[in-house]
Amino acid sequence: MFFRKDYNVPGPGIRKDEPEKTGPARLLQIVQLEAGTIFLLNLLFVVSCIPVVTIPPAIFAMNKVIRKMMLDQPVLCFYDYRTAFRTGWKRGYAAFFLTALPMAAAGFGAWFYVLRAAENLVFFVPFLVCSTILLVTLLSSGLLYGALGAGMEVRSALRLALALGVGKPLRPIVAAVVGYGLLLFGILELPISLIYVLLLGFSVPCLLSNFFLRTLLRDYCPAPEPEEEDSDTNS
Repeated sequence: MFFRKDYNVPGPGIRKDEPEKTGPARLLQIVQLEAGTIFLLNLLFVVSCIPVVTIPPAIFAMNKVIRKMMLDQPVLCFYDYRTAFRTGWKRGYAAFFLTALPMAAAGFGAWFYVLRAAENLVFFVPFLVCSTILLVTLLSSGLLYGALGAGMEVRSALRLALALGVGKPLRPIVAAVVGYGLLLFGILELPISLIYVLLLGFSVPCLLSNFFLRTLLRDYCPAPEPEEEDSDTNS
């Protein structure tokens, strides 16, 4: 009965005649309305990542649910997460391999070459290449998930994410610092931060990252209809 009620009764939402809040007030409003959903979303994400190979679609599903919060759409956490996970797994793998792999390879390359640059200045060239790739990927990763969650094709979403990440870097920088910073902090502080990681350690960084990117995605990325679903399972 609990989950059935969750499926059919939208949350309190925001009244249509209520003036749109901005900045910290808007963030506080989202947290107040979706506190239970943020907690449940983190638990769903952690459980669905246990098989490891399901991590890419789990990241995609979490970002898509958070994106609905940013759009003031009713969120039915379990249903929306399951639907995005099941129908958007191809987009999830595409986003993961376009972000996680370049960041890991470029991060390792930057560390590898900077250690050798002190002995030979020639190594500064590959260091700069790797660090540039790392920076661009960090700035565009959140935008890529937002664009894919809106239903854009992978190539179009990638072009948009790169253009906004490089061309309008202010909000992507804040989103990357806050989102990846909190995520890294939680992981590095294990096992002390275990309770935080299990309850809020993934959904909160994702929420804050999407919050700072919401205006860019609103202005440059078409918002999906509330009933729209990905067509990955039909392709």
